[in-house]
Amino acid sequence: MLNTWNDIPTTVRDGEELPVDILQSYLQQFFTNKGDLKITQFPSGYSNLTYLLQWGNTEYVLRRPPIGANIKSGHDMKREYDILTALKPNYGKVPDPKHYCQDETILGCPFYLMERVEGVILRANMPTEMTPSPALMQGISNSFVDTFVHLHQLNVNDIGLGDFGKPEGYMQRQIGGWTKRYFKSKTDEIPRIEAAAQWLGGNMPKEPTNYSLIHNDFKYDNLVLDSQDWTKVNAVLDWEMATIGNPLMDLGTTLGYWVNPNDPDFMKQLNLTPSHLPGNLSREEVVHLYSLKSGHVVGPIIFYYVYGLFKIAVIVQQIYFRYKKGFTQDPRFEKLIDGVKLLGEIANQAISKKRLDNLF
Repeated sequence: MLNTWNDIPTTVRDGEELPVDILQSYLQQFFTNKGDLKITQFPSGYSNLTYLLQWGNTEYVLRRPPIGANIKSGHDMKREYDILTALKPNYGKVPDPKHYCQDETILGCPFYLMERVEGVILRANMPTEMTPSPALMQGISNSFVDTFVHLHQLNVNDIGLGDFGKPEGYMQRQIGGWTKRYFKSKTDEIPRIEAAAQWLGGNMPKEPTNYSLIHNDFKYDNLVLDSQDWTKVNAVLDWEMATIGNPLMDLGTTLGYWVNPNDPDFMKQLNLTPSHLPGNLSREEVVHLYSLKSGHVVGPIIFYYVYGLFKIAVIVQQIYFRYKKGFTQDPRFEKLIDGVKLLGEIANQAISKKRLDNLF
């Protein structure tokens, strides 16, 4: 399989084009590349827009906020750039940041450039012939947990991110914040989602003291795997929601994306991540391995799982809201409301049955 399945860009989507001449003229102030700038787009993301810039013999990746987004609230390019700058010499598994631009006259928003890390990205809708064998998938899932634990074990003060977030009261702010975001972007009546929000607000455990840097969107399609050995993680992408906080809430978000190989087909149809493939750990096994390798006592894991499901539902709802308002024409967004409804059902099953696996 090797590099046959390396992640590659495609033609830029309508309405998401970049002004090539203006961008090249700006970048020539900072780079010595020769030749014409060529731009394609990585099509799979649902949030920040990601492009490949081919310029002479060098390739860069450009990240910018999505069209119609509130840039100050959840798409801070400078913040993401600063995270990569701190992590590159200390964590290693991130692209090397190259340039940040705050001048909104160039693209209409801030943006940044980073190196392109080539490799394989596993997605829920990958071609059948790309699917790893169960044995390989098991190795990949173990590396997934190892990389996750390594991130949570970083000393934020040692790497210069000690003042990057406000960990005290993090849990309460998150539950309150995501609940407010849901109602602000609400388009349909979904009682199960509102019930999950109410349950979370009334069942918050005691705040832990072992805060760490958390990714907040750690899943398979944010990992770049080595094309020569898919069990090696070359880079972790999409740090837009990273902060300092409760690592178990980070784990909960990951569990929210995680669909077990033996989950019913309607759960697999969410297409959140290829964790449903044979060889993957179950949600219970992810928690056990994480606890074993990190030394963290996971505590009330159902709370964190329901939090993850609710948070993902709100993110999907926000994207669907932008689609309904006409801020994006991406046809992938048309049916997202069905995913919000299903995530609400799963959350209520976890609450009712008090377990992570075998929910239906």
